[in-house]
Amino acid sequence: MIGRRELLAAGSVALAGCAAPTARIGRVVVVGGGFGGATAARYLKLWGGPAVDVTLVERNGGFISCPMSNLVIAGARDALSLGHGYAALEAQGVKRVRGEVVGIDPAARSLQLADRSRLGWDRLILAPGIDFTLDTVPGLAAALDSGRAVHAWKAGVQTLALRRQLEALPEGGVVLISIPKSPYRCPPGPYERACLIASYLRRAKPRAKLLVLDANPEVQSKKALFERAFAQHHAGVLEYRPNAELKEVAGDVARFEFEDVKADVLNLIPPQRAGDLARDFANVNGRWVGVDWLTMQAQAAPGVHVVGDAILSASGMPKSGHLANQQAKVAAAAVLQLMQGEAVDPAPVVMNTCYSFVTPAEAMHVASVHQYDAAEKTMKPVPGAGGVSSAASAQETAYAQAWAENIWADSLAL
Repeated sequence: MIGRRELLAAGSVALAGCAAPTARIGRVVVVGGGFGGATAARYLKLWGGPAVDVTLVERNGGFISCPMSNLVIAGARDALSLGHGYAALEAQGVKRVRGEVVGIDPAARSLQLADRSRLGWDRLILAPGIDFTLDTVPGLAAALDSGRAVHAWKAGVQTLALRRQLEALPEGGVVLISIPKSPYRCPPGPYERACLIASYLRRAKPRAKLLVLDANPEVQSKKALFERAFAQHHAGVLEYRPNAELKEVAGDVARFEFEDVKADVLNLIPPQRAGDLARDFANVNGRWVGVDWLTMQAQAAPGVHVVGDAILSASGMPKSGHLANQQAKVAAAAVLQLMQGEAVDPAPVVMNTCYSFVTPAEAMHVASVHQYDAAEKTMKPVPGAGGVSSAASAQETAYAQAWAENIWADSLAL
């Protein structure tokens, strides 16, 4: 029987099971050590072997997972369990540079680091994740900079900051979650966070209230399941309001079109765009990177491949860690084939699975499969493949934990 780890490894790949090239084929630099970048570096080396020189550039000392971080915020998981190192990738032959990339020159095929050193490449894979468009909401940048508000949409310091603010919440206090308009990283993430924070408040701060103001007209993922969870588990604690876009932040007051909300904890998730490293290649509304889905090459930069949350998603394709992992395998296979003058896979397939917790003890999932459509030159959902849970359950909690362990292992060679 094929296990979950084997399925994760298989994903979309043309080169799995093929012998590694024997002649030297070139240098690939991967920037960003999250799900997309780590996976790309691993599979380039796994499939390319000694013939390909692979360097992973990451500014942080280790990997921190956004999936499962909402459990940490709710006090249901240890923060240390989200972190992993890159030693296993290095053991496979991936060179690692800890540094900040400050410039990319596609014409010269080089990049510059903050220490003024430069790295050359034959192909570049960027996995920059997301950054925020803070200038669209007056006062939001200042609120985040001062710590009056937190976003916790990049795991790590912000995760712990939100956790501490919830612990310090006065009895009878108010927590506000503001959800930006789609698209944003992890469509079900804000609603999972709302459920888990509501669970924490019911247990530890029974007189507190959680307001969830959503700029979208409805719940963006697993709608019926989340609405059921709001009613069954969190009634009296959690109040959800759609069509409520954040307009301004002033002190501890968040201003929306039809109301001002004063809250003790402001969890304000900002509008999002491609990470800063990819801004020069963000050719779609100045926010997202359009790519060739056969190779993940940026439409605006030949030789530069972009994977993960920074790209313009295909129809029905969320921004998720699982899809970043899958897109990285498409990119890794294509890069190796292109550098050897070979044809790339004409019909790649990627899949996605996303688990969400509605309480610390019950989870649910949504899954999908996407295949390249040559006529439309995009990825399209495969009819009848995937689906959504019939209900949240304790059994799916075990599946969710196993999914996390397996995708961390697959991406980081653990």
